[in-house]
Amino acid sequence: MKILYALLMLLLSLTTRAQEKTYHYMDTDDGLKIAYTDEGKGEAVMLIHGFISSGSSWDKSSLKKELLNSGFRVIVPDLRGNGKSSQPHDPKMYAGNIEISDLIALATHLKLDEYDAVGYSRGSIVLANQLTKDKRIKKAVLGGVGLDFSNPQWERRVMFADAFSGRKVPNDITSGAVNYAKSIGADLEILGYLQDYQPVTTPEELKTITAKVLVIAGDKDKGNGEPAELQAAIPGSKLVLVPGEHNGTHHSPAFAEAIIDFLNQ
Repeated sequence: MKILYALLMLLLSLTTRAQEKTYHYMDTDDGLKIAYTDEGKGEAVMLIHGFISSGSSWDKSSLKKELLNSGFRVIVPDLRGNGKSSQPHDPKMYAGNIEISDLIALATHLKLDEYDAVGYSRGSIVLANQLTKDKRIKKAVLGGVGLDFSNPQWERRVMFADAFSGRKVPNDITSGAVNYAKSIGADLEILGYLQDYQPVTTPEELKTITAKVLVIAGDKDKGNGEPAELQAAIPGSKLVLVPGEHNGTHHSPAFAEAIIDFLNQ
């Protein structure tokens, strides 16, 4: 029995280790470390996570699994201030669209001549700006957003920035997100910085995007604006609506299927 127990424990240990991801780290020019995972082989796809989240959120999605099963190389960073990346408490370290600079530097660090990218929610807001600056992106997916982020004074962003920074008491729109962040031990100060310095990409800048773009959202997801308006603002882009609301759509098989079809075109 002791031998059998020892063998079972060894098997459990090996299985657990096999499931653990390997994180890599890139040094930024301003002294931080950006954590990322790099799995699979084939055409590279970068997955960019949303707000109050990290790259590990993609592990729960059908998309990441299906990308790997379909022969893609999947690169998943933790944006600065999130996950296993550096989390400085200096607002200047989040200013000037520095998150986009980090992602462009990561693509260079990995020696990517070209790659595709998928963002969701705030990750799409970051990716939209990235698309105006990095022509190595051939195909991109903007999930869970409309055109509202193109307004520097977007009321929803300002409300979330005020709530997470403590400048104002959370209201009916922001209190759920603040309470969730507290429940998982997230750093509210950093989340406030991420809203204060969230990238803004104007309609004029969106017109300069040359990558092939898919705009995708849940059919009940309008909190970040009308996806059809974003699709209309990006030349040649496509729009797909799948069943779902904002918080669950990017984990769904329908979301994954639409994106795999788009990337394989």
